[in-house]
Amino acid sequence: MARIVLASGSPRRQELLRRIGIEDFDVRVPETAETYPAGLDPRQTVEYISREKSDAAAALCAPDEIVITADTMVFLDEQRLGKPADEADALRMLTALQGRHHTVCTGVTVRQGLRILTESEATDVYFRPASEAELLAYIRTGEPMDKAGAYGVQGKGALLVERLDGDFFNVMGLPVLRLSRMLARFGVQLLN
Repeated sequence: MARIVLASGSPRRQELLRRIGIEDFDVRVPETAETYPAGLDPRQTVEYISREKSDAAAALCAPDEIVITADTMVFLDEQRLGKPADEADALRMLTALQGRHHTVCTGVTVRQGLRILTESEATDVYFRPASEAELLAYIRTGEPMDKAGAYGVQGKGALLVERLDGDFFNVMGLPVLRLSRMLARFGVQLLN
């Protein structure tokens, strides 16, 4: 089987690859500017950035290696919510999310040499109503500070989530079912 490269420094993505049985992979993180053209919808945006990351990673990889790149963003009313700049920004984001639903989109690109496949996954996340005191207590954990949308569904942020429609793992940063189907097209069967 071809060597698999995860072109992401995300510990969550690395953990998710291991959870689905990909234990032996390299991590190589390319330098990329996460910019995109105006006018793209959320799925087009994450697909575009995922492809840009893949193009940058190609220079770090051999043509026979299978390279995985991904980009995850949180969108509220089609507006992107990035990582909070500080605790006040985290409170602003979490206040906007509470009692409402938003969408988490991940673009995934799998590449082997000149063969490139890009897809995306969208998951609707419904936050319960929360008090400012609860949101501040969550911010004090430090968990929101390095996460898009200012929460981590795999941690204490789960206490704010009422329900999900779609792939839970997508909200963590890697839609594993979609990825497994993409990898199968490159000859990587995860359930064999």
